[in-house]
Amino acid sequence: MNLNQVTVTMPDLDEGWTFYCALGLVPVVDARPDYVRFVCPDGNSTFSLHKGGDVSAGTTVYFEWDDLDEKYHSLTAAGIAFSTPPQDQSWLWREAELFDPGGNRILLYLAGSNRINPPWRIQSDQI
Repeated sequence: MNLNQVTVTMPDLDEGWTFYCALGLVPVVDARPDYVRFVCPDGNSTFSLHKGGDVSAGTTVYFEWDDLDEKYHSLTAAGIAFSTPPQDQSWLWREAELFDPGGNRILLYLAGSNRINPPWRIQSDQI
């Protein structure tokens, strides 16, 4: 199985378009005002926005960047506001938090091999 896409809801897709293009996602479908879809710059995953009410309680989306600190600095220079700058976490990821125009929580992170293979990973003989 391969994850194809994640879709989040927000009230204003024009704002979402501008925000996610600034993050580096590449637009592939523009059906505004109801729907937009992007391809992630690395890999084959896609990400889409669907028009709907404010959903600021619950959705968190993680985008991994190999050059997280550089990305953070370029985005802040472009006027993107972050809640927290890149910080090392106890689960061995480095994360920076921000919110999209619809209130969805976005974490830009760097996990490397710890994304799928943290030291505490469940071994197949434990399942």
